[in-house]
Amino acid sequence: MHDIIKDLHNRYTVKKYDASKKISADNIEIIKEAIRLSASSINSQPWKFILLESKQAKQRFHDTFAIKYQFNQHHALEASHIILMAYNPRFTKEQYKNVVDVEVSSGHLPADMYDNMLNGGYTFAESNTDDNGFNGHWTKAQTYLALGNALHTLARLGIGSTPMEGVDSKLIGDEFNEELDGYVCEAALAMGYHLDGEDYNNGLPKARLPMDEIFVVL
Repeated sequence: MHDIIKDLHNRYTVKKYDASKKISADNIEIIKEAIRLSASSINSQPWKFILLESKQAKQRFHDTFAIKYQFNQHHALEASHIILMAYNPRFTKEQYKNVVDVEVSSGHLPADMYDNMLNGGYTFAESNTDDNGFNGHWTKAQTYLALGNALHTLARLGIGSTPMEGVDSKLIGDEFNEELDGYVCEAALAMGYHLDGEDYNNGLPKARLPMDEIFVVL
């Protein structure tokens, strides 16, 4: 079996973390860099990732479960780290200009192609932007590309994960208003190591639809 397939067979959603086990600083840097390198449409990168590692930060996240989704609340304090995965709901051409600047300064884009990329690339964003400047449905989709990349990275590192859409976006927005700075968090990622004997999802076989039900080969 190929190593990639082994990673994906071994990956599962952790239901109970061992709060005494922490992800090493070296692995955290790998995870951050892997997320930074994630793909996005027109290389827009319309995202922000808030890494919670201190007890105080995780307690703040824990408090955002006051109204709903309490079934995920325990992860806030038990997981080694949490990433709040936020998207820009109003990605502008001026913000895209920052991306194109980096395209040139990195050597990826020839300087004489600057205007072509800025104007041509941003049409993808414009086509997903309403009259009020909202394009959050499009930028949120880009953020999920980064989430998927993070899940495989964690699997390769032998670190457990729990992707959570069961979070209170409004309370997160209130609690982390300064850090989010206009970005919106509707998903979070818990990371750490499962608690032996109490993580009922650990070691169960994969349950996926058959290949011929999801792939059409032409």
